Amino acid sequence: MNTQAQHPPKKYSTWIIILGIAAIILLMAIPLLIIKDSQFGGSDGAGSEAITAIAPDYNPEWTTNWWKPPGGETESALFAFQATAGGILIGYFFGYLHGRKRGRQDGAANNT
Repeated sequence: MNTQAQHPPKKYSTWIIILGIAAIILLMAIPLLIIKDSQFGGSDGAGSEAITAIAPDYNPEWTTNWWKPPGGETESALFAFQATAGGILIGYFFGYLHGRKRGRQDGAANNT
């Protein structure tokens, strides 16, 4: 006989979810509101500046692109595709792990 009680998964109330989303939005917006006249540069620019400061004679010619997208829209579309593919892979991985865990739990419940 199964001695462990089966507990349904926790369900969060709607207010908790709304508060969590509001907290995320605030955390994203606060730096933009507090820091006036600032530019939030990417890591590419910061890395280039750091390399130039450390080694002024460095030649980054070996890192040039071998193909340049025909426009900014194409570059954005490729980035969106890359993000989508990564999200799908991560979602599949976590779904696989969740399904495997549930399968073990169901198998253990059926064996007792």
